[in-house]
Amino acid sequence: QLPLVESGGGLVQPGGSLRLSCEAFGFTLDYHTIAWFRQAPGKEREGVLCISSNGATNYADSVRGRFTFSRDNAKNTVVYLQMNDLKPEDTGLYSCASDSFYRSTCSFKDPYADWGQGTQVTVAS
Repeated sequence: QLPLVESGGGLVQPGGSLRLSCEAFGFTLDYHTIAWFRQAPGKEREGVLCISSNGATNYADSVRGRFTFSRDNAKNTVVYLQMNDLKPEDTGLYSCASDSFYRSTCSFKDPYADWGQGTQVTVAS
């Protein structure tokens, strides 16, 4: 069992929305630094957004205003990535990552100990 499991990907038309889920197994995500990454075919993995242990967020310029991070209020093992106004360039394998080290700010270059396998998002008409 992977420590993190993503779900919610799929095929969506440009302008559409998707909500991805990331669930932790064996630990809770309270006070973890959490990040979402994506990798398009033939391209390097890039950070989408991250949230620090105390809630400070950092968004990639390409998704700011369209993507939002949230937590499941009932489950401290699940977080979400809400993606609105999707564009073809948002296509890629989306993975979540977490780390238990307490950080007041987050960066995509931080070390993340736990990763999921990813869920595919395809934006096409």
